[in-house]
Amino acid sequence: MQKSGMSVFERYLTVWVLLCIAAGIGLGHVFPGAARAIGAWEVARVNIPVGLLIWIMIIPMLLKVDFAAVGEVRHHMRGIGVTLFVNWLVKPFSMAFLGWLFIRQWFAPYLPADQLDSYIAGLILLAAAPCTAMVFVWSRLTGGDPLFTLSQVALNDSIMILAFAPLVAFLLGLSTISVPWDTLLTSVVLYILIPVVVAQWLRRALLVRGHAVFEATLHRIGPWSISALLLTLILLFAFQGEAILQQPVAIALLAVPILLQVFFNSALAYWLNCAVGEKHAIAGPSALIGASNFFELAVATAISLFGFHSGAALATVVGVLIEVPVMLLVVKVVNSSKGWYESGTPQH
Repeated sequence: MQKSGMSVFERYLTVWVLLCIAAGIGLGHVFPGAARAIGAWEVARVNIPVGLLIWIMIIPMLLKVDFAAVGEVRHHMRGIGVTLFVNWLVKPFSMAFLGWLFIRQWFAPYLPADQLDSYIAGLILLAAAPCTAMVFVWSRLTGGDPLFTLSQVALNDSIMILAFAPLVAFLLGLSTISVPWDTLLTSVVLYILIPVVVAQWLRRALLVRGHAVFEATLHRIGPWSISALLLTLILLFAFQGEAILQQPVAIALLAVPILLQVFFNSALAYWLNCAVGEKHAIAGPSALIGASNFFELAVATAISLFGFHSGAALATVVGVLIEVPVMLLVVKVVNSSKGWYESGTPQH
């Protein structure tokens, strides 16, 4: 399987996350006062250091998105229809069900009782945010149609500006988890709307100077996103360290519904594209965006809504931890099944 589409940071994200877990736990143990001071630096329940790091994470990713590409969806309406169906009508609701089934029912005896609702909330936040940046990598690795990939990401991001807050509030309500609407809307403005506006302004400013300047800038600032994510995780685990050391099994148990959600949604989107007659170059990115998550947004929103110490924050970090190895497995399945897919799909 070709991996040339991934940077070193992206390819070994799981390793970096594990190192940050260890570093964060160690720093929280050695310098507990400093960790508490950083955690207390808040305005309207938004942690200032984390807010800045989230912008550094998200804005370089959104620079890649050309919202003018939304108009291109008309060329692959079947594939876009599958993407929207899985991302907005299946994925969040299936995760809410899996969270209820595994966390509140089957795994409840093995998890802290006071964190069960928070764990479920973190899982819902993961599923309610479709992947933005990494799907470009997954698409390249499967030979996906780049224009379709761009158009589905642009459309999903446009929908997310309006639908993320109501969908999260609705699903949390179904799970009997109260959520402060003002904090949720603040998170949407801070972590979706403002980064989108800033990224599109920067994108236009760079493209005016030429496509070569734009590409060189993307290459130069690409590592910023992962670096900011890793610094956020160090801060998070500086707070979470004691709870993790007391309940190490929580990470493994939280991974179960996330893994099931990835495999179920990617298989469903892949099969539906085959059923409606879309070509493999469309089915691949459609399945992959249905399987992966905009985990940067999920981490930021979980911290804003529930705090550094919450089970929600930990659940979103588990999503980061397993993202790359699991998605590479999905990429491998998509590539290895291309012959089967094309033999059973009338090509259009």
